[in-house]
Amino acid sequence: MQRADAAQRLAELREQIHHHDYLYYVEARPEITDADYDRLLRELRELETQFPELVTPDSPTQRVAGTPTELFKPVEHQVAMLSLDNTTTPDQLHEFEARLKRVLPGAAFSYVCEPKIDGLGVALVYERGRFVRGATRGDGRVGEEITANLRTIKSLPVRLHGSRRLADLDTVEVRGEVFMPRTDFDALNRQFEEAGETTFANPRNAAAGAVQQKDRAVTARRPLDLFLYHVSRADTLGFATHWEALEALRGSGLKTNPRAERCGDIDAVIAYCTRLEAARDGLGYDADGVVVKVDSLEQQRRLGATAHHPRWAIAFKFAARQATTTVQAIEVNVGKTGALTPVAKLEPVELAGVTIRNVSLHNEDEVRRKDVRVGDTVLIERAGDVIPYVVQTIVSKRPEGAEPFVFPERCPACGGVAARPAGEAYRRCTNAACPAQVKGRLQHFGSRRAMDIEHLGESLVEQLVDHGLVRDFSDLYRLTVDQLAELERMAEKSAQNVISAIAGSRERGLARLVNALGIRMVGERVAELLASHFGDLHAIADAPEEALAQIHGIGPEIARSVRTFFAQDENRALVTKLQDVGVVTTQERAAPSPQTLTSKTFVITGTLPNLSRDAARDLIVEHGGRVVSAVSKKTDYVVVGDAPGSKADDARRLGVKTIDETELRALAAG
Repeated sequence: MQRADAAQRLAELREQIHHHDYLYYVEARPEITDADYDRLLRELRELETQFPELVTPDSPTQRVAGTPTELFKPVEHQVAMLSLDNTTTPDQLHEFEARLKRVLPGAAFSYVCEPKIDGLGVALVYERGRFVRGATRGDGRVGEEITANLRTIKSLPVRLHGSRRLADLDTVEVRGEVFMPRTDFDALNRQFEEAGETTFANPRNAAAGAVQQKDRAVTARRPLDLFLYHVSRADTLGFATHWEALEALRGSGLKTNPRAERCGDIDAVIAYCTRLEAARDGLGYDADGVVVKVDSLEQQRRLGATAHHPRWAIAFKFAARQATTTVQAIEVNVGKTGALTPVAKLEPVELAGVTIRNVSLHNEDEVRRKDVRVGDTVLIERAGDVIPYVVQTIVSKRPEGAEPFVFPERCPACGGVAARPAGEAYRRCTNAACPAQVKGRLQHFGSRRAMDIEHLGESLVEQLVDHGLVRDFSDLYRLTVDQLAELERMAEKSAQNVISAIAGSRERGLARLVNALGIRMVGERVAELLASHFGDLHAIADAPEEALAQIHGIGPEIARSVRTFFAQDENRALVTKLQDVGVVTTQERAAPSPQTLTSKTFVITGTLPNLSRDAARDLIVEHGGRVVSAVSKKTDYVVVGDAPGSKADDARRLGVKTIDETELRALAAG
């Protein structure tokens, strides 16, 4: 294909993909199948690889491409992102309107109401319709630039469309809220839990943490969405009302909340707030109230703002989902990774339609900080209306003689030492044969995302361990129908179903098996990386920490965790045992690249013409080299791209050879 033809086809592909992204992520009405969409994206990638000089910043392929951010730069907002004054009752909404009328006597007001999303506020800048910068709210006047991370959000268009004014402006700033839908949040927490990692307390924390990752590839793996709700200086752009500005956002391909409504008077506002509060559990995202805005932009201008909040808007906050109850006991549970988690057993209490009997106290530091004791009255709340947690202890109601809770230094399940590694929040049982850990690991081993063993539920696992039939995963594959048939609530037919399900799991594949082992910090994604790279469970078990850490997406902490797991004799023996009972422990792997960079150490700085930082790292590692973050006299090469940082200066000062992308490729090719 000639360059001119390629340029035309690339433009067509980008336009089509942008169009289908909008339909899928914003309008939720896709016109093509996933397979057809993937074909378009694959053709785009192949053409851009063939003609790298034709890659554009707004290409769909560039949402994740690029180097990890080393520092979030400060950004001054075009207009301050002020806070909102709050109200909680209909009477206070009437008082809000009375204040408006004192400033503008005789005026009649209409309003726009929108759900108040509990997420992370952001400001986006578009120039001639192209997304060029995104920033957090920060202190309201200065935020942090997170452009690269925001590009990974599929519902955020990198290019505006339509004829609704915004796409043609030299510069326009729009504002919105990044959030994580509840179902996606629950799935993400399950993934973290299965990997033995700390889960997020609520969707807002998960969204904020994802947006402010230094590595945009991490952000891209998090299920983020956003709603836009504001056009800065809209009155100077020819809009008469806030509602017109919302329509312009929608007409330009920006996602707005479909539950936004115009209300003709304050009574209609109150009715809207009542309806939305009643429907909050079915919204699909966390909303803690309603934002009420005067619709007229001219009235907004005349009403003005204080140093803290605009006078023309207010937040109606929903009633807190809180209740008080008493702590009947504090128990310590042991998870599959050996982590000891304190749990408060409560006097049952109704909260947001759910009966709460237990609440996690997370770790010993949290118990100490909140000073929760048996017999205490505690205030509990459902974070995001989902996860209950203790807000505070009501010390004034504490019964006389209530003793501070003493966290055990021995595992409550087996009596093994419960050690707390330096820098960690959790104590962990060090006994690999701990029955509580065995039960937890078995349940994880048979879970849907791991070996997917149907019928291997909690009750059966309890019996298998308590009767001494299963001490490790390999024992599952030695069970017989007769052994299972002797257990409670287990007839011969049920026993046969379990044995068949276990047998069928032998060929789930290496990636699932690695995930099923329950190695701390190793979930589905890391398991896939390990399986793909090594192709054999024995090879993973034998791999040194340095080799593990060099795999892109692994890193030193995960590498250390994997190495620690396989350093234990019983875990290394388990690899052989699983192989002996017929579990598939290998998979096909790609032919190895020539090790032309063996023993060479590289540092990468600046932006390379055609390789992202991740791709350059992968190229080096695949050919046997090592990538480090700092330049020293032991560094062999510093790969320098555009706008290099201080590392290029360090290379010159230390006499380390600098090369560009072309030279790197030549070295790798040998």
